[in-house]
Parts: sequence; C-alpha cells; structure tokens
Amino acid sequence: MPSESMVRFNRWQRIQLSLIGFVGCVLIRAIGATLHYQIEGWENFQRLKDNREPIILSFWHNQIFLATFFWRNRNMAVLTSQHFDGEYITKIINRFGYQAIRGSATRGGVTALLRLRKCLSRGQDLAIAADGPRGPAYQVKRGAPWLSRRTGKAIIPCHMEPKYFWQLGSWDQFRIPKPFSPVFVKIGNPLVVSDSDNEAISAGYYQGAMARIQELAENHWFPPAKG
Repeated sequence: MPSESMVRFNRWQRIQLSLIGFVGCVLIRAIGATLHYQIEGWENFQRLKDNREPIILSFWHNQIFLATFFWRNRNMAVLTSQHFDGEYITKIINRFGYQAIRGSATRGGVTALLRLRKCLSRGQDLAIAADGPRGPAYQVKRGAPWLSRRTGKAIIPCHMEPKYFWQLGSWDQFRIPKPFSPVFVKIGNPLVVSDSDNEAISAGYYQGAMARIQELAENHWFPPAKG
C-alpha cells in the first residue's frame, strides 16, 4: 500500500518516483564516494556539536546533490516541498539518513516550520535550502531566520563548490559534480537572529552571510584576476 504522501499521485507518477528515488540514490553514492573534499571552517560546526547544540545548516538549492552525500547519516531534518519534486527528493534523502519535513512557503508552510521548530527543541539538526524549493536562486527565504529567532539556535551557512560539474537548466542551475572532482566546502560563522531583529534586518544578515561564503568558495578554484 502506498504511503499517505504518495496517495495523491497516480500509478505512473508513483512508478516514476520509485525509479527516480533508486537512480538518484545510486548516482549520489557512486559520484559522492569519488569526490575529494577540502574543508574550511569545520570548527564552526564542531564547536556547536561539542556543546550538544542543534544547528540550522543552510546551503543553496543547487547544492542538494553534494549536501546529501556530505552530511549523510546525521539524522538531520530537511524541509522539502509537497509537490512532485519534493516527493522524489524525500525518497532519495531518506536513504541517506535524513528525515523529510513536508511543506513550503506557499503550501503547508506554517505547519512545516512548527514541525522544524519542534525538531530543534528536541536537539535535532536541520538542513535547509536557503532559497527554498522554488527560488529565485540565491535569494534567501524567511524560514531559517524565523526558526533561529524563535529557538535561539544558530544558522550555519555552508557553500560546497565543486571544481568540475555538470549544470542543469533548472531554475536553480542544479549542479552535479563530475566524478573525482575536488570540492571546496566553506562553513561560515554561526548566525543567531535575536528577538530585537525585525524580519527585514534578519533576512539581510542571512543573505549577506550566504553571499560572502559563496563568493569565497567560488574564488577558491578560480580567483578573480588582479588589477
């Protein structure tokens, strides 16, 4: 019998989802195991983990492939959309030890955020695509700052930059790293949104933090020309 989340899809869609889930899992495992990681800023993550503090890990949507393998088997809760693409993402990430929380800013958003807050309150880490399930690309959404303000837990910006990759024509320019590519992982300083910060200010801090580590990571492999 199909799960409750699968009932709304027809038989052909359910077959597609099963195939995509299997192929996606195999592809991520096969490529992910060949990649060579250079990590900068790991201490920003480890310091909070040593203090048993749950974190809100934040990365751009086009890095889901890399993030799924790199952060696997940590029992992180992940926000995914309630649409078809959210269903196949759920099927893939479940195989890597993540818990999917279904919802988005337009459908099931409030309920999903409350469930994510509950995950933080019981000590579970979160992984959130900063630009959401629908974009626009590289524009942060309100979810992570809302959660940080209401729980006091830190957002950890993260950017994963493969040196060689294929780029899809999707809205987020989704990236699939090429086998054996080196990957630079930049983990930023923790960002905690206080009660005194309004929504616009907190979104600005968050956007700035994500943009800074993105620029640093992109320049790691191909530094801008001087002069």
